[in-house]
Amino acid sequence: MPGKPVKRPISIPQPKRIAVSDLMAGGREAVLLHDGDEYRLRLTSNGKLILTK
Repeated sequence: MPGKPVKRPISIPQPKRIAVSDLMAGGREAVLLHDGDEYRLRLTSNGKLILTK
């Protein structure tokens, strides 16, 4: 008598994790390129991140 089929969890790829300190390379701003546009990622004096186009 066959048993129930075994349900295997679906493997969902995790997003790539990048430390902000690595991205900023010691600075307080990085320029990100997306679809031909530039976005600026800035670190504020309060330690917050601001992304602007």
